[in-house]
Amino acid sequence: MTPTAQTMKGATLPGNREATLGSYSVPEPGYGQVLLRMRASGICGSDLSYIWAGHKTFEGMDGPAYKGVIAGHEPAGVIVAVGDGVTRAEVGDRVLLYHIAGCGQCSNCRAGYDISCHGPHAAYGWQRDGGHGEFILAEERSVIPLPAELSFEDGALISCGFGTAYEGLLRAGVNGADTLLVTGMGPVGMAVAMLGRALGARRVVGVDLTPSRLEFAKGLGLLDEGVIASDTAVEQSIEANRGEHFSVSIDCSGSRAGRSVALRSTGEWGRVGLLGEGGDLLTDVSDTLLHRHMTITASWVTSLARMEKLAEDLVGWNLHPHDIVTHRFSLEEIDVAYKAAAAGETGKVCIVNGGD
Repeated sequence: MTPTAQTMKGATLPGNREATLGSYSVPEPGYGQVLLRMRASGICGSDLSYIWAGHKTFEGMDGPAYKGVIAGHEPAGVIVAVGDGVTRAEVGDRVLLYHIAGCGQCSNCRAGYDISCHGPHAAYGWQRDGGHGEFILAEERSVIPLPAELSFEDGALISCGFGTAYEGLLRAGVNGADTLLVTGMGPVGMAVAMLGRALGARRVVGVDLTPSRLEFAKGLGLLDEGVIASDTAVEQSIEANRGEHFSVSIDCSGSRAGRSVALRSTGEWGRVGLLGEGGDLLTDVSDTLLHRHMTITASWVTSLARMEKLAEDLVGWNLHPHDIVTHRFSLEEIDVAYKAAAAGETGKVCIVNGGD
């Protein structure tokens, strides 16, 4: 399965709302590294907001976070070559990748949270080549087995959005006693709804600006009711929950308005999880938080161990993240794919290379 081609296609994001396809040398795995033939690579909202629409510089960084590499941080594929020192992964393994390779030495890396590495680190698709290419070079540490029961699209979605949703739900302690509100029904919101129901939530309601997304999620059985975002979204959400405040709300919108709906729709002793990137949080403290004994959690992606556990759980639950994929494109259609994802009316958009 070792690649015979010397060159491969890969896509970069110049930051002007375009995606550009180029030719690159096929890399060879070094010590502790593996080479994957890509089979599916998702487009994430952070790719759209922070790279495709314009290269963003974050606090403490010297220049933009994106370094002009092959884009895409949601990869899944098949290992076709391994370097010296690889002991766990083998040629032919179906895998997904945890999308940041950390230093492996800091406390967060040792806990499996490479996403919060305090040492030298590089994210696939941001500081090192990512999944929008025919091949990807990865650290063995990043490799997570993809069970045979799951598709490559499933793996790509686990590697970021579903991992993020899983972490947020576990942090909020969602269980069979809960009713769940999800504000922001993009791909991460759909993941929260799917996994929240699997974890036992007895009623799930979603809020979004886009009616078609709510209808799509309801059609998949992810939601009991959908509420269009408006000035009366709190009242409508509570009504959709049979007149009761929710015990748990998860915000995936990343907006002040969405977070406000989540907080105000949650009842006494309730829990609110913040997953959506960007924006701010503006709330009354006494009446909304203190007097109702509110717990707020915030999380960023998940750990290597929890991502691997999620893949196993999905098999046990007989669930497939790929159900929320509405648009599939080839690598040659990368520019069209990003424009479709940016329109904000789709489910998940994936770049696919071959069947499962």
